[in-house]
Amino acid sequence: MAKDRNFMDLDGHTLRTFLTLLELSSVSKTAEKMDISQPSVSYILRRLRQIIGDPLFVRAGHQLMPTQTALSLKQSAIIALDSLQRLTEQRAFDPQREQMQFVIAANDMQRDLIFPKLLREAMADNISLELQFISSGQPTVLWMRDSRCHLALTPLPPDAPDIIQKLIMKGEMMCFFDGTMRSAPETLEEYYKAQHLGVRFMDGRTSWAIWTSKEIDKSKIPRPVVSVSNFNAIPPFIKGTNLLATQMGLMQLSTLNSLDAARLPFDTDPVAIYMVWHERSSNDPAHIWMRQRIEEISAEVKEQMDSLNR
Repeated sequence: MAKDRNFMDLDGHTLRTFLTLLELSSVSKTAEKMDISQPSVSYILRRLRQIIGDPLFVRAGHQLMPTQTALSLKQSAIIALDSLQRLTEQRAFDPQREQMQFVIAANDMQRDLIFPKLLREAMADNISLELQFISSGQPTVLWMRDSRCHLALTPLPPDAPDIIQKLIMKGEMMCFFDGTMRSAPETLEEYYKAQHLGVRFMDGRTSWAIWTSKEIDKSKIPRPVVSVSNFNAIPPFIKGTNLLATQMGLMQLSTLNSLDAARLPFDTDPVAIYMVWHERSSNDPAHIWMRQRIEEISAEVKEQMDSLNR
């Protein structure tokens, strides 16, 4: 058997994608239904074509039409997927009986919003959970492929067909300051004239790079008086000064809750935070448990922000 036609490369995620493509005849609709990216679907289809040795789908207008081989494989794929599901069910996943360990790439904002609560609740439920955090910066595809981290929470997800990304929250940019020293800028001109604090990560990127606005010329913003390497370092430098920090409003709930916050005197596009993992972990029950808890707590964070902004 040729190297590129090894049946051992088949997995449940691939079979589910194949069956969904058969059902919907569309890469985009399959991606939407499975909550993965279109490049991920295309990658899986390309790999499956190599394994089976058949095109499986041919384009007819805006649709993908299955070949006779694809149609003949449908029932076998259903049986195989059912067998995999039964295999998982026979090893019933019980988080209280697992020794779960995760390496998570996340900056201090994402880490502090999600994981203290997650860990407290796990400990209260007698769940053995070991968490190791590494600074995400901009997580690379290699990190995910070689298991340097099992999950990443980031506004800058790596883009590759075998990397899964899921939106878990969005946030508006806001202005943070010491209300005993100054008020928030009310006009764009005041914002340009203010002294600023910035965050510059170890890889050279700045936190200002993650937000955009059609109403502002960033070249008119003065160079930061202070640049720190993480968000937790912002309050000590803001306190007692006239400095401004432009960061995600979500930080009112954790990292920057000791500072005053106000809307910026211009509109910005919302900043999205994604949960990212490698496709090989998609069906792992412990990984699924962790992703579900992150999504649940992210929904609670959104409710807190909605309540704060009413």
